[in-house]
Amino acid sequence: MIQNVLFAVNIVAPVFLIVALGAWLKRRKLIDGHFLALSSRLVFHVTLPALLFVKISVTDLHHVFNVRLVLFTYAAILFAFAIAWFSGTLWAADGRDRGAFIQGSFRGNFAILGFAMIQSAFGPEPLANAAVLLSFMMPPYNLLAVIALTVTQRSERKMTVCQTLKEIATNPLILATAAAIPFSLFKIPIPRIFFTAAEQLASITLPMALIGIGGSLTFSGIKQDFRLSAIASFLKLILTPILVMLAAVRMDFSLYERASLFFFFASPTAIASYIMAEAMGSNGRLAGNIILLSTLASSITIASGIVLLKTSGYF
Repeated sequence: MIQNVLFAVNIVAPVFLIVALGAWLKRRKLIDGHFLALSSRLVFHVTLPALLFVKISVTDLHHVFNVRLVLFTYAAILFAFAIAWFSGTLWAADGRDRGAFIQGSFRGNFAILGFAMIQSAFGPEPLANAAVLLSFMMPPYNLLAVIALTVTQRSERKMTVCQTLKEIATNPLILATAAAIPFSLFKIPIPRIFFTAAEQLASITLPMALIGIGGSLTFSGIKQDFRLSAIASFLKLILTPILVMLAAVRMDFSLYERASLFFFFASPTAIASYIMAEAMGSNGRLAGNIILLSTLASSITIASGIVLLKTSGYF
């Protein structure tokens, strides 16, 4: 049991130490809001797409692609969204609150914290599986987030179907995946000079993003909307991961696939949920509080989940 606890701590602690470093740097004013905004854009538009391209382009998709895993994850996302929607109708009376609550309850930060913990646990090898899974999950994640933030607000300026499809199709992560797939399927060689440059860009993704997460955390106003933030965090970090993993352990998934599923659904709420909530007229303050509370609590819930899975022989 002690070994399993140490295993979990060794996975979680390095990741959250970098998050804590980001919070400390912001507190000491070594980084500021302008830096965080620019670094977030750099990660989303450049370095994270580079990471996906590097991992997918050299991966044998015939070997790592699992239709059952993708379909299972689609079903699990829809299930998580349904739970969030039902809970939102019960707990959030106002449409602006309900949209932020629903999005915060199902949309996770797998691309950053999930990737970091998979690498911390197993090294870089399983990142290819995680990258393939992420590439297939981005479209439904974005679409469901838009639905959550529009349908719940009748007075909001709604996006048209064409605008929604355009937003999904031009997502940098999806574009990077689409660019990488031909290189993987047809074994197209990439000139070493370009691949090395992409690798170097990819290497700064996780530390920069984790510092950004820490610097973005703010405790001002945490008492406001605390009840909704706590319920959303419970759904995101505890209820959904437990139900999904109970179903996943009955399936014939590999160790890396189980790990990807766990970190996908156990990751705290994505920072992008705050950006979308603000941009689409929802309750940005509530979205930010859900991110803060779920990020802080996830250090405990993820470690506990790893211990349980490791003790049960599934990790």
